[in-house]
Amino acid sequence: MTRKRILIADDTAASLSLLASVLEPCGYEVLTASNGKDALKLAERARPALIMLDIMMPGQNGFAVCRALKAEEVTREIPVIFITSRQETESVVEGFRVGAVDYIMKPFQAEEVITRVATHLKISGLTRDLQHRNAELESEIKKRHAAENARERADQQLSAMASREATRWGLGGFVGKSPHLRHILDDIERLQNFGKTSVLITGESGTGKELVARAIHHSSPRAEEPFVPVNCVAVPEDLAESLFFGHLKGSFTGATADRKGHFELADGGTLFLDEIGDMPAALQAKLLRVLEDGVIHPVGAAHPRHVDVRVLAATNANLQEKIAAGDFRQDLYFRLARYTVETPPLRDRREDIPLLAAHFLEVFATEMGIPAPELDAEALHHLRAHSFPGNVRELKNVMERALILSGGKIIKPAFLQLFPAAAGTPAIVPGKPSSPKTEGLPLNLEEAEHALIARALEQTRGNVAEAARLLKVNRSRIYRRFPNAGKQAFDVDLP
Repeated sequence: MTRKRILIADDTAASLSLLASVLEPCGYEVLTASNGKDALKLAERARPALIMLDIMMPGQNGFAVCRALKAEEVTREIPVIFITSRQETESVVEGFRVGAVDYIMKPFQAEEVITRVATHLKISGLTRDLQHRNAELESEIKKRHAAENARERADQQLSAMASREATRWGLGGFVGKSPHLRHILDDIERLQNFGKTSVLITGESGTGKELVARAIHHSSPRAEEPFVPVNCVAVPEDLAESLFFGHLKGSFTGATADRKGHFELADGGTLFLDEIGDMPAALQAKLLRVLEDGVIHPVGAAHPRHVDVRVLAATNANLQEKIAAGDFRQDLYFRLARYTVETPPLRDRREDIPLLAAHFLEVFATEMGIPAPELDAEALHHLRAHSFPGNVRELKNVMERALILSGGKIIKPAFLQLFPAAAGTPAIVPGKPSSPKTEGLPLNLEEAEHALIARALEQTRGNVAEAARLLKVNRSRIYRRFPNAGKQAFDVDLP
């Protein structure tokens, strides 16, 4: 049986080597290119079954290469997956607009790469089979019945694949047995038949609010339609209207083409608004209008457009306090909070810690191709006693680091690098002159704020959400000082 070829284009040798080491053991023939020009030549000559493109490459970037591939008949039908370290929603949207079928974030997770490549190769094969059957149906009337049966079987396979993808984000994605978790699962099951109801998900950073949102979506009648996540903190205020509602070509400087906004991209499905409490006030009024009448006004459009979108929102802020301070609209709150789901901090569901720790060890061990080690009793005791200010996200990071440090052996306390707050380390509090944390800070207020934020980011290893928690400020304040905060940390090992 001929091995399927996969072409990978990336200007970073480490990325090429890592992806090849992940895919070649699965039976794929991996071809590599270090720039867009070579990738186009190789794609035309070798006709790979799938192409993986880095977005940021010298010369022609990934978007330009993808457009060129889709313009040529011989490469038009080859599925393209973007590989990128950029998390902006606009980059993701642009990738789909030029013809990509998916994207994978750096640093890579081996299991995710293998699963997504296999999924899109299967979908591509089924699509070709459906196209062939349709051609037969048009040219050979006598084979109509057989062709329709084959088409139905292919559709069933595609539906089965969609079902497996839904399981990935459905109730099976939750681990634990605590009453708190059971209450969340009951909420999700209760919402299954209410595909239009807006839901507000509250809880600290790292408690799994997006996982809850995805589970609500995938257990609803909208499961086969798009799920579009948007981080409200990362939306530039001057581009917010265009990003949410779209724009027409020429409607403003730089609008070189028509572009759909988040609402149109989510039409028929679900729009997830993360950190809704940081949404600009002007946009809050327009969002309320869309929620009430289902109509959007793209920038530069003469006529409104109707959309059918369910909105799920999440926040780690106290919206009641924001309403009292005049920073959040009360009528928008009531429109979003038709139903509320609260995700508890990990310290309130300590009985789930052993199950979650074992689950993460199993996941990471599988990615590394080794048996999952056990936690010894003392290490488990340390985990149970820890406060986990970073919640489930922190536990996940702790277990991955412990597995690496242990070399796959039994996890002992020495391998657990826990956040200092467990030992009673005080948080960074601006304005305490006697604290050693503030010694040496400049007396200039603006410079002092810059220094404090920099120190908090250093202490949290670039985790913006955790730095904001320590400083007791909104993440938007950190981004104003450090626009690229949190991005470099994802690329330490693999640019």
